[in-house]
Amino acid sequence: MRAVLYTSFALVAFAFNSILCRMALRGGEADAAGFTLVRLLAGAVTLIVISYFAGRDKAFTGRGNWLSAFFLFAYAICFSFAYLGLTAGTGALILFGSVQLTMIVCAIVHGERPHVLEWIGLVAAVAGLIYLVLPGLAAPPLGGSALMAGAGAAWGLYTLRGRGSTAPLADTTGNFLRAVPMIVIAAIPFFSKIDLSTNGLILAATSGAVTSGIGYTIWYAALKHLTATRAAILQLAVPLLTAGFGIVLLSEPATTRLAIAAGLILGGILAVIVARRR
Repeated sequence: MRAVLYTSFALVAFAFNSILCRMALRGGEADAAGFTLVRLLAGAVTLIVISYFAGRDKAFTGRGNWLSAFFLFAYAICFSFAYLGLTAGTGALILFGSVQLTMIVCAIVHGERPHVLEWIGLVAAVAGLIYLVLPGLAAPPLGGSALMAGAGAAWGLYTLRGRGSTAPLADTTGNFLRAVPMIVIAAIPFFSKIDLSTNGLILAATSGAVTSGIGYTIWYAALKHLTATRAAILQLAVPLLTAGFGIVLLSEPATTRLAIAAGLILGGILAVIVARRR
């Protein structure tokens, strides 16, 4: 029961990262740079508190590394600017499709020999992403799509670098701390344009503290009860959850293009996971 609760909370938290960002940006409650700055800062503060009270992981000083922190920063900044033009569901689909594809490609580069079914799944997933952004009335903006794909690639690389961590909470805290000066420097050109309302500040802080900081911590706890295959499959539910929340909470449209692309991307990735399991 604990594993079910942890997993459910984490997946909903991942989905709400997109919802909260979209709420803030679409409603003019925050700008992309300001949202990212508050999100990473709130995440760092929250993880420091969690690490302190976690006992064995409270010695986070010196944990993490600058390259992982850069991938975390790159994910967060691309994520926010991408949502200036993408709906929540479309953004989440591109994000998690790109995450899984990045991890699959890295496995191939490092010498894994894919099964025929894996190649079919990979081709289907790539075709789904291409179809989603093909020019047309229902196509999402190419710039925003490219930024979200970049966010997914950065998160995939960040995840791969963290797989061997012996103290994931402490390492994550260290990475968040290192990412804060990066976003401060990146936000300097936007300081005169940073515009955060009270609601925008609350949305960004909630994204950083709850759906990012606490969400990532709960996900680490859930991973102890999940196989790698189950964890990968369960993450495929996040774009669907995000699309559903986007329709209900943000009145975003459910397009045929999105449905077809989702079938190709998620189905292709699921085929890769099943083939790898076999």
